[in-house]
Amino acid sequence: MWVFPLLAAVVAGVFAGLVAGQYVSRRRPYQLAWAIALAMYAAASLAIVFGVAGGWTTGEFGTFWALGAVLNVPFLAGGELMLLVRNRTVQAAIWITLVFLTAYTISVLRGAAFDAVALAEELPSGKHVFGDGSAAHRLPQLISIPSYLVLLGGALWSAWRMRGRPERRERFTGTLMIALGATVIAGFGSAFAALGLLAAFSLSLAVGISAMFAGFLWAGRSSTPAPASASAEVP
Repeated sequence: MWVFPLLAAVVAGVFAGLVAGQYVSRRRPYQLAWAIALAMYAAASLAIVFGVAGGWTTGEFGTFWALGAVLNVPFLAGGELMLLVRNRTVQAAIWITLVFLTAYTISVLRGAAFDAVALAEELPSGKHVFGDGSAAHRLPQLISIPSYLVLLGGALWSAWRMRGRPERRERFTGTLMIALGATVIAGFGSAFAALGLLAAFSLSLAVGISAMFAGFLWAGRSSTPAPASASAEVP
């Protein structure tokens, strides 16, 4: 069941490359945060591919847990906040927070004990690998869930501001698709992972990131003629 995670890795990698290209040409901080988040998602998906296909190692599960279960969501949420709040002081505070969360996650995982018996499962549970209630097990609850709520709220707020504006119809639809994709991953994907349902979890990874990518591409469409220099951009 490694095909869907591989597909998710490919889609996320292409997605990350396009957003990184926008950052190189436009130098907007939220694009950098999103590119980093998508690259993390791609790397986490590849870790799942290797773990499922060849058996999980501590390195593979640690990579999946850090980049997929914990850190990519706050980087997406941070990018959303940077898009909504165009203030350099606020953006600097967001970057400092993201660096802190990254350092904290790495520190916790470096000190965590990985249960070898749990890693032998087809889709190991963080609860079993790290121990119920341990610091490593609680990282997603502490970091990912609040970040998802920020991301979802920001996306819905952006969509609300664009409602009823024909020239923003594509961005409105694309933003909702991105929010839907993030919900598939953070909501359904996390639930399937916790239950050890590999097939459903793997499918949710591919479906969720594909919906987000489709939303990104759809948001880049223009309802009105745009200057020749304009290019697709996540709303």
